[in-house]
Amino acid sequence: MRFFHDIEIGQRREIGSYTFTAEGIKNFAAKFDPQRFHLDEEEGKNSLFGGLAASGWHVGSACMSLLVADGQRLAREAAARGEEVAVWGPSPGFRDLRWIRPVLAGDTVAYVNVVIDKRISASRAGWGILTARTTGTNQRGEEVYSITASAFVPMRAKSGG
Repeated sequence: MRFFHDIEIGQRREIGSYTFTAEGIKNFAAKFDPQRFHLDEEEGKNSLFGGLAASGWHVGSACMSLLVADGQRLAREAAARGEEVAVWGPSPGFRDLRWIRPVLAGDTVAYVNVVIDKRISASRAGWGILTARTTGTNQRGEEVYSITASAFVPMRAKSGG
């Protein structure tokens, strides 16, 4: 992971893709969002979705899992090159969460993260706040998901004395 001043507005990361299977949709829904159109193919087909639909929370959770895995991959690569790895802080929140189109069984969603803003934290010395928009697009090129989220990003420690 990179430090605050190493990140540019407009920077884009393809963070991976996830295929939503009927079994995965039902398993997630049974635990976290047990609505009929997430649990049963026939109910999904007869709903506004027109098929077994993934919970929006499932779509967001898949995104978060891929985002974390990609960050870990980038950190390992930086460490292997001998670079100092920035350890990011928590997220102060998100906004504009949108489930734009249904994600149905068999859909594969590719997620992309784009930095849209950054600022130095007024309350936490040594930290910046990065804001990025992450979108998910299905195999037909249709945007199905988006979220704008922020994270605390450390500034590089000054060296020398």
